[in-house]
Amino acid sequence: MTVVPGLRGEATTTVVYENTAEAVGAGGVAVFATPMMIALMENASWRAVAEALDEGYVTVGTLVQVRHLASTPIGQQVRAVATLSEIDGRRLVFRVEAYDEQQKIGEGIHERFIVNLERFMQKNAE
Repeated sequence: MTVVPGLRGEATTTVVYENTAEAVGAGGVAVFATPMMIALMENASWRAVAEALDEGYVTVGTLVQVRHLASTPIGQQVRAVATLSEIDGRRLVFRVEAYDEQQKIGEGIHERFIVNLERFMQKNAE
């Protein structure tokens, strides 16, 4: 498989107290936290291309530009969808969206870079 525009990934979670704004310190409200929505979008983006990368290569997140459009209460399922929209060398640009059981709750752009895992880890160990 090859990394090409149009690759799609999805990730889902259920809102529980541990991923609410109140629990993660992102506000005093027990609804799905923005940082957790972003993490789900990152996971969907990673999934979109993980199988298409050459062995020994991974992607790392470098940019998140997201709007959180609506709140989601405990108990609802949230689904993030990422579509690879642009490739510029090692830079990958994804359109990301998140939905709960009623509506779209988030949208934006997420960028990831393709890196050699071994070299990346060596550099971080220095």
